[in-house]
Amino acid sequence: MKFERLGNICTVRNGYAFKSEQFVEDGVPIIRISDIKGNFVKSEKAVRIKYNSSFENFKITNGDLLIAMSGATTGKYGIYNSDEIGFQNQRVGCFVIKDKEKLSNDYLLQALRFLKPVIERKAHGSGQPNISGKDIEELEIPLPSLSDQIQIANILSKAETLIEQRKESIALLDEFLKSTFLEMFGDPIKNDKGWEEKTIESFVKKEKYSLKRGPFGGALKKEIFVPSGYLVYEQYHALNNDFTFARYFIDETKFQELKAFEVSAGDIIISCSGVYLGKLAIIPQGAKRGIINQALLKISLDEKIINNQFFIFLFSHPSFKTKFYGNIVGTGIPNFPSMADFKKFNFIYPPIELQTQFATIVNKTETLKAQYQQSLQQLENLYGSLSQKAFKGELEMATTA
Repeated sequence: MKFERLGNICTVRNGYAFKSEQFVEDGVPIIRISDIKGNFVKSEKAVRIKYNSSFENFKITNGDLLIAMSGATTGKYGIYNSDEIGFQNQRVGCFVIKDKEKLSNDYLLQALRFLKPVIERKAHGSGQPNISGKDIEELEIPLPSLSDQIQIANILSKAETLIEQRKESIALLDEFLKSTFLEMFGDPIKNDKGWEEKTIESFVKKEKYSLKRGPFGGALKKEIFVPSGYLVYEQYHALNNDFTFARYFIDETKFQELKAFEVSAGDIIISCSGVYLGKLAIIPQGAKRGIINQALLKISLDEKIINNQFFIFLFSHPSFKTKFYGNIVGTGIPNFPSMADFKKFNFIYPPIELQTQFATIVNKTETLKAQYQQSLQQLENLYGSLSQKAFKGELEMATTA
């Protein structure tokens, strides 16, 4: 397979440094790096300038491929998706194909997806991420016949479409559960269905340490960790609901010293600080024995009184989070309210039978979601494999007789 330097088959045209004082309400959109989103570039929210023929050299039209050439998102790219002409701002590169009989625009788009990690590495060499058009033009891609390029682009595009459809299906399942909760229980803060209200201490098991904030940071210094033993559960587990992750362990002596912070299957752990404040996860059956760290809260609910799944959705509801956290989020490093405040807060308490009914819906939906996620992973692996082969010149295209 013949490999070709990008600069031999296309150029990366630089943009123009438009002045903000030239911006107007109506006019030609100026496409900036911030307008490149999700592999597409749209003009609806772009700033604008009066048309001037002196900017014709920076004109972009529907289907043009653009790339960010500086800043934190250097290497992100997108197809200009608008019927109105636009002008290309400084540090936005535009790919201009020299001969469309030699290079397909769709194939170039797929090549950019493959080259993006390479472009990012080159850009992040030092200080502020930045890459020049000439640097991009030095990269090489395999250049099969135009018909093969079109076929490769079609195959990869179809795989991408399936991936996006699967992601959309997963998102719809999440929305279904949120709307089902609202339909069954109403807004948990307005309590428009008139449910009884109780505090958290009414829901937890009648056992010592059923409601426990993690130990002070000084209790878990890195020097006390051992290669294996009792797992120290971290924010990662609550944020990602991933209980295969295991980084820090303590020995038997330290575990006995901190046994008040032990978690068991069915316990809920909550992230207590940072951007992802309030993320929850349920410790699954078979999880490693261990304790929570200082950034987590453990709740052991009595499921004869309140259902874990119901509590997760209640605690995650937007109106609940707004009321419970108040002005905490958005000021410095957000932290969980004090345990005294938490114990005073009122939760709606619908009949346990209704909670259980909701939990059954959640479990069935989550089973379907897991199947979709497995399918998504397989599709992404397939796309990655096909892309690797295509742009290493190893993908054989079928020929027609």
